[in-house]
Formats: sequence, C-alpha cells, structure tokens
Amino acid sequence: MVKPKVYVTRILPPPGLEILKKYCDIEVYPEKFKAPPKDAIIEHVRDKDALLCLLTDKIDKDVIESAPNLRVISTCSAGFDHIDLETATKRGIYVTNTPGVLTEAVADFTWALILAIARRIIEADKTVREGRWNIPWSPEYMLGSAIHGKVLGIVGMGKIGTAVARRSIGFNMKVIYYSRTRKPDIERELNAKYVSLEELLKTADIISLHVPLTKETYHLIGERELKMMKKTAFLINTARGAVVDEKVLVRALKEKWIAGAALDVFEKEPVDPNNPLLKLENVVLAPHIGSATWEARSKMAEISAINLINVLMGKEPLYFVNPEVKKIRPLEKVKMI
Repeated sequence: MVKPKVYVTRILPPPGLEILKKYCDIEVYPEKFKAPPKDAIIEHVRDKDALLCLLTDKIDKDVIESAPNLRVISTCSAGFDHIDLETATKRGIYVTNTPGVLTEAVADFTWALILAIARRIIEADKTVREGRWNIPWSPEYMLGSAIHGKVLGIVGMGKIGTAVARRSIGFNMKVIYYSRTRKPDIERELNAKYVSLEELLKTADIISLHVPLTKETYHLIGERELKMMKKTAFLINTARGAVVDEKVLVRALKEKWIAGAALDVFEKEPVDPNNPLLKLENVVLAPHIGSATWEARSKMAEISAINLINVLMGKEPLYFVNPEVKKIRPLEKVKMI
C-alpha cells in the first residue's frame, strides 16, 4: 500500500525521522545546518500530504497554495509565527507545534544569559584567553552586578516565564510580572506580584521577555520602554527578536540608557556580520540556542513527528495551533494509509 508523502525541511535528531519512516514515505532536505530556500520547499511539497518544518522556514501563502494535497503542517518548534496560519486554516490544513517540551531548557539558558551579562563572564573569558589578564587581583577589577536579592521582572508569565521565575528562588529575588492574564497560583507559589508593564520596566533589575511574537508584541520594547528602565537594569530576550526594536536597543546600549542586554534572538537571523550589536561590550549574544539540549531537541523531533502522523491517521495531535480547522475539515484517516 502506498504511504502518505511527507517533506521534512531538515535532518532531525532521533527519533523524529525514524518515527516518520514507519508510517510515511519521507523526503528530507539533506542539510543539517542550512535551511532550504523557499523555491525548494515549494518544489518538494507540491505532491506531499504533510510538511514537517522548522522555525526558520517561512511557510507563507505561496508555499501553502502550492501543495493541493497538504493535510498537516507540523513545526518542530513552540513558535508558529513563521506559518501563515490564516491561509492554512482556510485551506483546512492542520497546524501543530511542540510547546512545553523546551520549557526547562530555555529557562536554564535564560539564567545562563542573566549570569553571563550581570557578571561579565564573556568579557572575563576573552580577557584570559587573549592574554590581557595582567594583574593578579584588584578590588575594582571586572566588577559586575549582584543578582541575589534583586528584582526580577518577567514579561509573559507562560510556561517558560514561570520556569524562569521559579529558578529565582535560589537567588532570593523579588518577582514581579506582566502578562495578558493574572496567574494567582503563581503569585501564591512564588510570592510574585502582578504589575503593569510600565511599573515592571521602572522597577525591575533584570527584565526577561517570554511573550510570543504577535501584532501586539511586535516592538513591544522600544524607545519609550527602554528609557523607562533603570540605568543599572539588564534586558534578557529568549522570546522572539522582533519583540524588541533592535535599532533602538543599539542606541540604548551605546548611550547607556540601560546597563546591558543578553539576546538569544534577533530581528534578522542569522545576524548580519555588520550588525552594530556585534561591536558592543555590554551585550551577550547567542545564536538562537535556548532549546539546544539533546534532551529538548530530541523530544521536539519526536513530538513533531507524532503530531503529523496523528493527523494523517485521523487522530488528535498532541498539540494543536488551529483547532478551529476541524470545522472546515474534520479529522479523518488519509485513505492511502
């Protein structure tokens, strides 16, 4: 019997591809560290029943409308702003993702960034490696900022924001947060306080962003917001690059509106070699690796494969981005299976 056809836009860590091979005829873009160009996706998805993509793949209207047999788009990511959800839903295409899987990995990495920028760890490492450590010890040498006892401001108290806040307990920090909805349970657990975004910006010593990228959160942190922050405060972004107005952030760092920033995400990825952020000392930069642990990425690959297969088998996926699509195309088993 002919199996359903699936296009996978990148080589995945196990067991993702192994799971797909049991049920589907899969075609995989052969590069591990390079995204397929849009025209390649269009060419290879034309006759496919399903598409498994990554956050770096732009699955827009052109891509979606080029594949008349497409039943499901499974993204190996929590975010789904790279997919034209409106077009997919209108076409009766199920869109699935992998939320929750990467929560602890991203929370750990957020704290790595917090400590790196506050204690100048990257600068210190370079100083030693480049042979510039020319004094044995001095009371004011490489001074950073204390974390213990400070105010942590979480913007977006979802799963990741909550996990980041929980880790602050060991640092005896006061937690304040701004989110679309209040979280009374979290407030009780962490003695956290719900505040307006303005109050958070004015009060927090560390501000960590954990919101999805939407029309409402695009450039949520711009000139007005950065100028509200304390001059001693640090901005941490492991959410989406466009949540912060990057050009304004460069000014803020150059002119010392804030003490520093640590970024795992950018408005344009990969970062342009001429990006002025690369020349600044008061910023820590990482190449979008918040979820980059073997454990998290393996689980993401597994769940994205299961989501895809479930839809093709007429079953509910583990995670669903557009459940309203069921009104347009009820779940049913693909005939070829």
